[in-house]
Amino acid sequence: MDETDIRVRGKWQYLYRAVDSEGQTLDFLLTAKRDAAPALRFFRKAIRHHSWREVVTIDKSGANTAALAVLNADREDDERIKVRQSKYLNNLIEQDHRNIKRRIRLMLGFKSFRRAQAILVGIELIHMIRKGQYGHPGGEGLSPAEQFYLLTVTLFTILCKRLFSEVTIRAVTELDNKTAHC
Repeated sequence: MDETDIRVRGKWQYLYRAVDSEGQTLDFLLTAKRDAAPALRFFRKAIRHHSWREVVTIDKSGANTAALAVLNADREDDERIKVRQSKYLNNLIEQDHRNIKRRIRLMLGFKSFRRAQAILVGIELIHMIRKGQYGHPGGEGLSPAEQFYLLTVTLFTILCKRLFSEVTIRAVTELDNKTAHC
C-alpha cells in the first residue's frame, strides 16, 4: 500500500493505492489530505471489497501506521494485520505508480476533484485490463482498448435503460396524477 501525489487545481491531492504480491491492483482512493483519517478510510474500503490481509507493506508514512494501529486496536492478536515498514519492499507498487504518473504528467494536473476521480478510475481500469486482471465477459481475443470500449458501451447501455425507464415511470405517474384530478 502506498500513496502518490496528484495535482488538482494547483494543489496536491493524494491517491492511495494497494496492490497484492502479484502486482494486481486491489483498490485506490483519491483524497484531499494525507493524514490518518483518509488512510483509515482507504484501508476500510480495501478490506470491505477484498479479503482481510495478514500482512501489509507500507513505507515510513505516519498516517498509514496510525490508520493500521486503529484497525488493529479492536482485534485479537491472531486477527491483527502485521505491518511491514520498508521502502524497498514497497517497490512493486512504486513501479505500478509509473503508469498513472506517465498518463497524468501529460495532462499537467486536473481542474476539478470529481473529474480527477473519474479520469483516474478510467486509467486504473485500463491498467487492470492490460494486466489481465479484469475484462469484459465477451471480450476474449480483444485488445485492452477494444475491451475498454466494450465495457463503456455496456455501461452506457445500462445507464440509458435506467434513465429511460425512470423517465418513462415519471411521465406515466405524472399522467396518472393529471387524469386523477380531472
